[in-house]
Amino acid sequence: MIGKKNIVFGFLYLVTTASLGFLMIDKYDDFGAALTEKQSTVGRIQQLKENDFEEDLEPLSAAQIAKANSDAILSLNRLRNEEMGIDLVKGGPHTHGNLESLLNIAAGVVLMFIAVAPWFKQLISWLFILGAVFHSGMLYLSRVFDQSWAEIPLYAGPPLMIAALLAIGIAAWMGLRGEVVRDG
Repeated sequence: MIGKKNIVFGFLYLVTTASLGFLMIDKYDDFGAALTEKQSTVGRIQQLKENDFEEDLEPLSAAQIAKANSDAILSLNRLRNEEMGIDLVKGGPHTHGNLESLLNIAAGVVLMFIAVAPWFKQLISWLFILGAVFHSGMLYLSRVFDQSWAEIPLYAGPPLMIAALLAIGIAAWMGLRGEVVRDG
């Protein structure tokens, strides 16, 4: 069963990439603090504007207004940085890793029902695994563990996945059967 390694890899990889959800939840504490700070500083600016830039019935100087404005801008920036950190994990290794895990599981099951040359099935099987490792795996290393070198092999992943999808489509066209095929 040539597809067995894809099924095993897919489930184990799914556990790994799905667990990134816990990492993202942990990052939401900093996001919550940044959101609270933003609401406070921007709310203060809004209140000052409504009161013609007076506070406690005293007009504010240009320096005081500028300081309040700077605090609000910096709090908006901090909030955006926290959002970007979460989105960097959520939109990359978490989402793509989950998808590529499921693609490996599906490919493994489909490969069991395809009667083509064993070398072709092995090629398809390894293309799916390598595509996942070089795409979401490198995103995982790059974005979660800050390994900048992982950005270089990352570019090999999508073409490998596309080649895998094309190859399994061709193999299915050539030899999809209604029963499990014994590889010889």
